[in-house]
Amino acid sequence: MAPEREIVITGVGVVSPIGIGTEPFWQSLWEGRSGVRALGLFNGRDLPGTIGAEVRDFHPQQCVRPRKALKVMCRDIQLAFAAADQAHAEAGLSGAVDPERLGIVFGADLMACELSELVEAYRGCLVGGRFDFSRWGEQALSDLYPLWMLKYLPNMSACHIGIAHDARGPNNSLTLGEVSSLAAVAEAVRVIERGQADAMIAGGSGTRVHPGVWVRRALYQPSERVDDPAGASRPFDADRDGMVHGEGAGAFILEDRRHAEARGAPILARVLGYGSAFEPRRPGRPLRGDAIRTAIRRALHEAGLQAAEVGHVNAHGLSTRLDDRIEAQAIRDTLGDVPVTAPKSFFGNLAAGSGAVEMAASVLALTKGAVPPTLNYERPDPECPVHVVHGRPVCLGRPTALVHNQAPGGQSVALILAGAD
Repeated sequence: MAPEREIVITGVGVVSPIGIGTEPFWQSLWEGRSGVRALGLFNGRDLPGTIGAEVRDFHPQQCVRPRKALKVMCRDIQLAFAAADQAHAEAGLSGAVDPERLGIVFGADLMACELSELVEAYRGCLVGGRFDFSRWGEQALSDLYPLWMLKYLPNMSACHIGIAHDARGPNNSLTLGEVSSLAAVAEAVRVIERGQADAMIAGGSGTRVHPGVWVRRALYQPSERVDDPAGASRPFDADRDGMVHGEGAGAFILEDRRHAEARGAPILARVLGYGSAFEPRRPGRPLRGDAIRTAIRRALHEAGLQAAEVGHVNAHGLSTRLDDRIEAQAIRDTLGDVPVTAPKSFFGNLAAGSGAVEMAASVLALTKGAVPPTLNYERPDPECPVHVVHGRPVCLGRPTALVHNQAPGGQSVALILAGAD
């Protein structure tokens, strides 16, 4: 049964390696400009983090308020704040919603500490050239900034955004890896449907361009194509060899349609349905994509759509051998020969920011009337039987999109969007 409240999107904010703001972001997608580069942090040494997708020309002091809050904001939180601020401004929400009826749900991931902040603490635990763990609780903590922990708590993105925008409604944070953003959007939709808010700020933020993440290399299967950074992330291509680390944030203003129309807000897109499922990864038992199929079918059912009515799929497209194969086959099984685009080809894996930034691409596709291409798709893989949009953008057929993300643990989330009606 269709929900009583129809949920619409009235604002979008993006802070990404290919553009800060929706127009620069879309222009890079349209023109096929990659955000993956040589990082140069280790002067070409043989380390797994020598390429990645950084957000460049980002100046948090220009958008974070109060500026003193920067002392307790790590990179992830700064990116989240900026994206939410953009979305709030685009929606014209200032003074247009009762603060008690404005809430926040934001996706977060592991927030890695700046290594420079740990240098003195680490040195204080060295005894005879070896690290003495017994000294950490007393010696090391005295060398850390007293509010150090506040910089890295995953709930702080939602808190800082709520303080800045006087959002006194429901406030929540979800930490579910790469599915965090889409799960946050879905939960924000549910909050409005339950009548607990008229508008919600939802999205996600993540940073994996960090040595603390790179040391966990076995968990991520990074690309070895360090001699060709822009060509390293190549979802569904037969020559893919792994993913690329990136960073970014995306945010949306979701509203009850009646609330948005009453205040004359432009409607960018509608949220029609959502589905999630879980398929555990077990040793000796590779994933089959059951969670992806289930999530897609549940989203279709909630949206009241048939598979043939999906205009395009915005795929997780991680660019690893196994994940792409499983996802492609699941998409084919459930949706047939639907056009598929994979934005990670432009900026890699943004952790908890992935779904929000990728969803922004589909919201813009619905407003612009075109589906952006997948970069680096040059040699089709028979084991990935999907219709990958590549080379150039294609005209939008049906004004609907299914956005999909999958977390390493096996959780899958699918969300269906439609154009403004």
